[in-house]
Amino acid sequence: MDHDVRGDRAEECDLMARRPTVYDVAERAGVSIATVSFAFAQPERVRKKTLDTVLAAAAALGYVPNVSARGLAKGRTGAIGLYSFSYLLDDGERDELRARAADDARLFPLYSDLVQRGVELECRRRGLALMLGSGTVPDDLPAVVDVAGRVDGLIAFAGAAPAEALARIARRIPVVELGGETTAAGTRTVLVDHRSGMRRLVEHLLREHGHRRFTYVGEESVTAEFAERFGGYSDALTAAGLAVDPPLPSAPAKEATTRAALAPVLARGHLPDVLVCATDQEALVVLNVLRDAGIDVPGQVAVTGFDGIIATRLSSPPLTTVQQPMEAIGRTAVRLLLEEETGEVGPLPTEPVIRASCGCLSSN
Repeated sequence: MDHDVRGDRAEECDLMARRPTVYDVAERAGVSIATVSFAFAQPERVRKKTLDTVLAAAAALGYVPNVSARGLAKGRTGAIGLYSFSYLLDDGERDELRARAADDARLFPLYSDLVQRGVELECRRRGLALMLGSGTVPDDLPAVVDVAGRVDGLIAFAGAAPAEALARIARRIPVVELGGETTAAGTRTVLVDHRSGMRRLVEHLLREHGHRRFTYVGEESVTAEFAERFGGYSDALTAAGLAVDPPLPSAPAKEATTRAALAPVLARGHLPDVLVCATDQEALVVLNVLRDAGIDVPGQVAVTGFDGIIATRLSSPPLTTVQQPMEAIGRTAVRLLLEEETGEVGPLPTEPVIRASCGCLSSN
C-alpha cells in the first residue's frame, strides 16, 4: 500500500518536472490518444462522461495541447490568439444574422470587432499571424485550450473563457485578459478609464440639461469595466445630491432582457429625464423601444450609451455616448504579449461624445 502511494507520488513529481503530453492524459483518463485529441479539437464527437473524464485528467496534469513549437520571446511560431464569445451556434443562425445585419446597424461592428481590428493592425505591423477562436458558452474549455495550443500568446475577452483554463494556459504562454481585471493567476490586462468617462457624461446631463431624474440601464458589476461605469454614474449623482437607484436589469446582445426591463417604466407613464445605458448596444435597443412606443427622444426622455461603436453615428437621433479607445486596446494587448510593456498598463482615456440623443444640437 505504502509502496503504491510512493509510486504514485513519484509519477506525479515526474510529470510536474516535464511537460505533460497527450499520452499522459490518455493514460490517466483510461482512453485512447485519439479520444483525447477529439476532446479538445472536436468535443461534440465525444460522449459527455468521457469528455468530462478527459478534461479532468488534463486539468490535473496541467496539460495544454501543443500543435507547434511555442515561445513568443524566441519567435518560434510568430502567432497569437484572440478568443471571444461566439454569438452564432450554427450555419442557419449565421445566415439569419447576415440577413438581419443588412437592416440593423446594431449587429456589426461591435465593441469586440473594433478591438479585434486593433489586434489585427498591430499583428500586421509586426508580421505576426493571428488565430481567432470563440466558444458558445463561457465554460467552453476545449475551444480555448485548443486555440492556446496553437499560438505563442493569447488575448481573451472578459468572461469568454474559464479563469481556471486561462490560469493553466498562462503557465505556458503569455495571456492578456480584456475587461479591466485579471481573473486568472499569471495573466495581465489593459486598463481603461471607464469611471471618469461616465462621470463626465452624467455631469454634462446635470449641468447642461438640468436633468434630475436618472435611470441606469445595464449591468453594474458583472465585470470590472461595468462596475467602473456604474461607479462613475453614481459618483456624479451623489455629488449633485441625488439618490442612486438600482439599475434596470439589462445586458448587451440580450435585446429581450432590455425590452422586458423597460416595459414597467413605460407602463407607469412617468418617464425619467434620461436613460443612461451601460453600453451602446443596449442604448440602441432603448431607442427602438421608445420609438415604437411613440416617445420622442430627446423631447420626452434623453438616452445615452457607452463604447462609441459606429452604429451610434447612424442611429436616429445620433447617440450621445462615451468613446472607448478600442483600437488602442487591441494594439496595447499585443504589446503586452510581446512583453514590451511592464507593470500596470493604462488606464487608457475615454471621452464623452455629445450628440442629439441627450438634447444637444450637435450630431458629431
